[in-house]
Amino acid sequence: MAHGERIIETPDCVVEGADWLARQCPRMSHAMTLTGPLPLRRKPDGFAELLSAIVSQQVSVASANAIWGRMKAAGLTGPRKILWANDDDLRAVGLSRQKIRYARALAEARIDYTALRDAPSDEVIATLVEVPGIGAWTAEIYAMFSLGRADVFAPGDLALQEAAKVLYDLPERPSEKALRQMAKDWSPWRSVAARVLWAYYRVAKDREGIR
Repeated sequence: MAHGERIIETPDCVVEGADWLARQCPRMSHAMTLTGPLPLRRKPDGFAELLSAIVSQQVSVASANAIWGRMKAAGLTGPRKILWANDDDLRAVGLSRQKIRYARALAEARIDYTALRDAPSDEVIATLVEVPGIGAWTAEIYAMFSLGRADVFAPGDLALQEAAKVLYDLPERPSEKALRQMAKDWSPWRSVAARVLWAYYRVAKDREGIR
């Protein structure tokens, strides 16, 4: 628990949330018959994970994986290395001019990642979005996977929007605001609902929706 919030730590936590969602919503239950077991998706927390999330913005999963692989090979995953590197070094691994600026802003922010582990999710997200290049999506993904928050959702995610459109037979892809409203029905397991929708997106579209 972090400030009374449930933390997803093991596959059993995901199963518990999935069972709850299946009981609450026939569409979620149907989706899970197609997806099979849901992934845990827990990741480490800290600078490198947020930097990786910035790398993932507005590029395909394959492109993000390729860029991040080059950054790891070049040792460019820590704040000091990012600040010491010149623009040519960062461009060489595939970062755009904008993402170079964002990576440096993150390195300069000196976030207390240990303190975030015990902060309320709203406070985590508010802290992270103060950094240029970290919007609500990146902050929500970090809270969900690096901090394991069980009741965080990322309604601005296009794959989640498209999966919800298909699963719930909507006339068009829901807006971020509309999907945020829909997700209230999935509380207190909104992070597991997101896992369901990403898995369903992979089945429905034969594409990965999230790294």
